[in-house]
Amino acid sequence: MENSLVPEFQFIRKYIKKLAGKGALDLTDDAALISVNPAYELVLTADAMVENVHFFTNDPVDLIARKLLRCNLSDLAGMGAEPVGYLLTVSLPKHCFNAEWFEQFTNGLEKDQKLFNISLLGGDTTYNPYNMVFSLTALGKVKKNKALRRNNAKPGDGIWVTGTIGDAALGLLSLQNKISDFDGFLTRRYHLPQPRLGLQLTDIANAGMDISDGLIQDLGHLARESQIGAVIFADQVPLSLQAKKIGISYLENCLTGGDDYELLLTIPSEKEHLAKIESQKANIPLTKIGYCTDQANSLICYDKNKNCMTFKQTGWSHI
Repeated sequence: MENSLVPEFQFIRKYIKKLAGKGALDLTDDAALISVNPAYELVLTADAMVENVHFFTNDPVDLIARKLLRCNLSDLAGMGAEPVGYLLTVSLPKHCFNAEWFEQFTNGLEKDQKLFNISLLGGDTTYNPYNMVFSLTALGKVKKNKALRRNNAKPGDGIWVTGTIGDAALGLLSLQNKISDFDGFLTRRYHLPQPRLGLQLTDIANAGMDISDGLIQDLGHLARESQIGAVIFADQVPLSLQAKKIGISYLENCLTGGDDYELLLTIPSEKEHLAKIESQKANIPLTKIGYCTDQANSLICYDKNKNCMTFKQTGWSHI
């Protein structure tokens, strides 16, 4: 009976079916069914990745798959949501329709599904004569009226970030042979972002989002949506030991390069101690880098000498 299936469905049954969760109905129908708890709201996010735009042709296939999933999980984390499931569309040249490629791709997804407690709900597989294109839509849940938004930052809030900033941007420079990645750490951070799920900050932070297009640019988005200003201090932005070894001449790359997938949060001063407690519980570092002001459309970044920094570009643009 297996051999009577058209090739696409053979691949789905052999490689994709193992990723399917309960709502996917064993991938036997054209849509999924999920139950929605009335105390929660659904959070939906979608991202696409295109060969030679978001990843290189020779990148490990399993890491391409894992980065695709993790970028979407980071969007859920930015709203304080818990993952529920995801939809996946894969558009491939014919040379990718082989057992080895699909096994590597799905093994990568399977590994992260277990790590982040999420499963596939459905999707589509199509032929593309030119390059690899992926699209993933992630679904999450958050208690009603508790989602972190970009538009609720208040003057006086502290500006905080998780983890370290700029590693992935430097990792990309390494892959382009522009700098040396001494131990492979920076390249790994580019290939495999760490979505900051698990921080319980929906009752603590006023505003939040993930950092994907660069710290400066994404902080500008948040400030604009909240109609506030922002002041940050470059020497307070957390950098990894590996980034520090690269040198201060690459600081602008770290602040504007993108692909961090860390969280950007504004937290009122009276709740900072609660944020620190949650940071310790989740084992996710939180660092204060500045504060919000009432000067709408003003974003100032000071260097270590308290001089106002200017940037050639503030971050990644898709257009």
